[in-house]
Amino acid sequence: MSRADLLALTPDALAALANRGLVKRAAKDLDAGNGPEVTVAADGGVHGAYADGTRTALPAGAGLEAATCTCAAPSACRHRICLVLAYQRDHAAEPAPEAAGAEIWSPGEFDDDALARVLGQRAITAARRTFRAGYAARVHRPGADDPVARVELPSCTVRFLVPKELGYVDTDAVAAVRGEVTVLAVWAFRAADERAPGDADVRVDVGGRAGAAAEGAGGTGLEGVLDLAGQVLLEGAAHAGPVLSTGLRRAAAELAARDLHWPSAAVDELAGQLDAHRERRADHEPGRLAALLAEVHARHRAALNGAPRTQVLGTDESAETPLRRVRLAALGCRVGGTADTRTAAVYLAHADTVLVLKRRWAVPDGEQVTGADLAARKILGTSLRGLATANVVSETATRSAGRVVRVAPGRVAKTTVTPLGDAWDGLPPALLVRDLAAEGRALDALPPRLVRPRVEAELVRVVAVAEVRDVGYHPGDQRLDAVVADGAGTTAVVSADYAPHRPGALDALAGALAAGPRFVSGALRRDRGGLVIDPFAVMTGDGVVVPDLAPGDGSAALDGPSARPPDPLGAVLDAALAVCAEAAQRGLLHVPRGFRDRLDRAGKDLDRIGLRAAAASVAGLAAALDGGDPHRMTRTWADAHIRLITTAELR
Repeated sequence: MSRADLLALTPDALAALANRGLVKRAAKDLDAGNGPEVTVAADGGVHGAYADGTRTALPAGAGLEAATCTCAAPSACRHRICLVLAYQRDHAAEPAPEAAGAEIWSPGEFDDDALARVLGQRAITAARRTFRAGYAARVHRPGADDPVARVELPSCTVRFLVPKELGYVDTDAVAAVRGEVTVLAVWAFRAADERAPGDADVRVDVGGRAGAAAEGAGGTGLEGVLDLAGQVLLEGAAHAGPVLSTGLRRAAAELAARDLHWPSAAVDELAGQLDAHRERRADHEPGRLAALLAEVHARHRAALNGAPRTQVLGTDESAETPLRRVRLAALGCRVGGTADTRTAAVYLAHADTVLVLKRRWAVPDGEQVTGADLAARKILGTSLRGLATANVVSETATRSAGRVVRVAPGRVAKTTVTPLGDAWDGLPPALLVRDLAAEGRALDALPPRLVRPRVEAELVRVVAVAEVRDVGYHPGDQRLDAVVADGAGTTAVVSADYAPHRPGALDALAGALAAGPRFVSGALRRDRGGLVIDPFAVMTGDGVVVPDLAPGDGSAALDGPSARPPDPLGAVLDAALAVCAEAAQRGLLHVPRGFRDRLDRAGKDLDRIGLRAAAASVAGLAAALDGGDPHRMTRTWADAHIRLITTAELR
C-alpha cells in the first residue's frame, strides 16, 4: 500500500516544510542519477540508501519533521527531500491520490484526542488559555485556486499542506508555539464548520470569557470614550484645547490595557488630529477627523448589536509572536511623516499575508528630508532602497497581532537580504491579483472599513497589469491617476497624491507606468464604484521602481487626464461628506448661520439621486442642530456620517 501523504506533497508544500533551494537541489540530484535506493518497510516506513553511505528514513504516521538522516544536517536536508521525490517517482504509475484541491475536507475533523497524540497535551493546555480569553481567526477552505486549508490567526498563519494529516502543518510561528497555534487553527475550523459550513472564507470569534455575551449586552467598554468623542463633536477641532487631547490619549491607553486595541488606535489617532490642528500642521485633515469620530461610534454600535467583539474591538492575542526562519518578499515602501519626523513602512509578503517593517527618523530643524534622502539609510545591513526591492530571510523576526514585523536588534547577522528577482510572479493567489473583477467581489464581501480590524497592510496586493490605458495629472488636487486593466479588460485606477516629503514620487510613477509595467503593488480599496490602487512599487521589464524613494523635485511636466464621464452620485456623496466633516471641524455647537441651509441642500441632493436613507439621516442632523439637545446632535451626526462613509465605500 502506497503512502498517500508522501504522494500528496507538492513541490510548493515541500518548499514550505524545508526551503525552495533544497527542493531544487534534491530534484537535480535525482535527475542526475544520485538519488537513493528506496525500500518500504512492512509498517509503511520509507527508507533510502545513498551511494555515499547516507541513510534516510521517513517513519509511517508522521510528518517530515520526524524523518531521520545520517548526514550532518540538524533538520531538513536534501536527502530527506530527495527520498520523498524518489518515492513519488517510483509510484508515479499508480493511481494518484485525490488532489488536495478536489478533496472536500476540514481540519476541524481532528478531535482533541488526535491533536494530543500528534502535538502533545502541553500544546492543548496552552491553547486552552487562549481559548478562554477568546481569539479571532480567518478561515480559508481549500478550493481550485488555492488547494491548501489555512487559518490566519492574529499573529501567525497556519497551513494544512496535506489533507487529513497533522504531520504536515506549516506555520510561520517558532517551534516552541507551533503545536499551540496548530490547535487554535483546528478549533477555528471547527467554529467555521459549525457557523458557516458552505463558505470558502469565514471570519470567526473562537472561545472568549464566559460572561462576554452578557458583557456585550450591557455595554462595550467604549461608553467613556463616546463622551469624549461627543465633546470633540460639540466643540469641534477649532475649539478643542490640549486638555481634551490629553484625555483622549489617556482613554486610548486604558482601552489598550483592556485589549480593546482597534478603538484604542482610533482614539489615539483622533488625539493626534486635534494636536495637528492646534499646531497648524499639514497632517491635519478635517475628513480624517470626521472619519475617526464616526469609527468610534460605529465600533460601539456594532459590538452592542452582536458583532464579533475581537474583530470589532480588538483581540486578546499576545502582542508579538516569534517567527521561525522566514522568507519575505518586499512589495515597496511608503514614506510619510510630519514637520518633525519622517517614517518609512516597508511592505513584505509572507505566505498569504503582508507584514510591515517600520522605521522613524527625526527631522533636524531647518532641514527638508525627503524619501530620496532616506533611500540610503541603513536598515538590516542594507539601504532602505535595497530593502524595499529585496527578498529577506530572517531567523530573528517577530510578528505582532497588527502584522508589524520586527527584527531583534543586534542579531542582523541572522538576516540576509538578496535581490527580489521574479518573486512577485510566485506570490500566492491571496496576494497576487490577476482577476480584478474577482478581487472586487472579495472586497464587497468584507465588513465596512469603519468596523474592520485595524490591521496593517490588510488590503495590500500585487496587481498584474496587462495594459495602461490612460495616465493623467490633476493639478488642482495634485494627484496622478492612471487607468490600468487586467487580462480580461477589467480596470482599476492607480492613484497617487503629491506630498512634500516624497516630491519625486509622481514623476517616477508616471515614468514607470509609461515603461510598460508588469505589476503594481499597493493598497487596494473601493472608491466611487471602482477599484483604486494606492501604489507602493511598480515592476517593469527593467526592475522595480519605488516612487516614494525616487529622486527629483516634482518639476517634470505631466500630461493632464483624459475627459472622464461625469459621476453625479460621487459628487453628491462627496458634498454631503464634506459638509458633515465641516460640522465636526467647527463644532456642532458653533456652526454658523446658514449651515442648516447647506445641510438641507445636501439632503435634497441625496434624495434626488436616489439615496433616500442617507438623505433622511442628513435631514435628521439638520433638525437636531435646531433642537439644542447636545446628545441628539452627536447621535444624529454619527448616524449621518456612518451611513455616508459606508455608502461611498460600498456603492
